[in-house]
Amino acid sequence: VQLQASGGGSVQAGGSLRLSCVASRRTFTNNGVGWFRQAPGKEREFVAGISWNGGSTLYKESVKGRFTISRDNGKSMVYLQMNSLKPEDTAVYYCAARRASIATMTEDYAYWGQGTQVTVSS
Repeated sequence: VQLQASGGGSVQAGGSLRLSCVASRRTFTNNGVGWFRQAPGKEREFVAGISWNGGSTLYKESVKGRFTISRDNGKSMVYLQMNSLKPEDTAVYYCAARRASIATMTEDYAYWGQGTQVTVSS
């Protein structure tokens, strides 16, 4: 059971990044996937989630209209396209999977990847 996130980096406000999460097939099949982030000194928070077939998505209110989550089951990949980035989006971003529908709580996810750092400068 493995997840691996990548694609982080440093951008200026208004810029874009696309995060990728690759999972082993055993992890990915029939699993909902979520993206979370954790800023220094803050708790890890839900950012976006997608159901196993991509039919349902859910977003944190502050990223709606700027972030888009998608998945390619054939490649066992989940993406988070982040546009119009703001300094407050700066955090370590994690992908996680669960054997059910989308959830927003960290404790609802059984599988986690390592984080990827996103830094947005003003």
